[in-house]
Amino acid sequence: MRPSEAEPLLRRALAVPRAASSDYDLDPGLPRPEGRALRPAAVLLAVDLSGREARVILTKRSAHLRHHPGQIALPGGKLEPGEDAPAAALREAREEIGLPPGQAEVLGAYGPHETVTAFEVTAVLALVRQPFIARPEAGEVAEVFAVPLSHLASLDRYRVEGRRWQGRHRRYWVAPWGPYYVWGATARLLRELAARMDAARSEGSA
Repeated sequence: MRPSEAEPLLRRALAVPRAASSDYDLDPGLPRPEGRALRPAAVLLAVDLSGREARVILTKRSAHLRHHPGQIALPGGKLEPGEDAPAAALREAREEIGLPPGQAEVLGAYGPHETVTAFEVTAVLALVRQPFIARPEAGEVAEVFAVPLSHLASLDRYRVEGRRWQGRHRRYWVAPWGPYYVWGATARLLRELAARMDAARSEGSA
């Protein structure tokens, strides 16, 4: 997808009204722990428009991390006191991939998405118009890479898989690309953007 096509479509996609999502959507019988408090978090869904093709910036987490080692993720993390979702997402992107301050234009946000690990994640959609040299955070990020937006914006690229989790069978969305296995909350947030873009296309052609 060319950058000139991607930007207006992404702006329209944010305006599409959709309900919040949850890891429990695919497993309504999966019990939620009683009395748990969801921790607010934010991720930066940065779309790089600096080349001939619009691409989404993703990371591969270090294999040595205690939580989610080796998984594919969007840059992000927990909100610090006094932060809103865009501020947290931009801060985390600066720390995790070396995105310079002022490099990303925030278009808006969608969500939140509830995870089985008790986070309430907001996706902050942003545009990166100028190339930058990614600097993976030592000890946290093993690799920074980009996937064509055209791949992630196609609902046909997503499928449901499952595995045993805490003694139960859990289902989740996946969107593999080459050697990268995009799954879980990351795939769910990307699929939500794909659904919004699909709706925006339909509205535009009506």
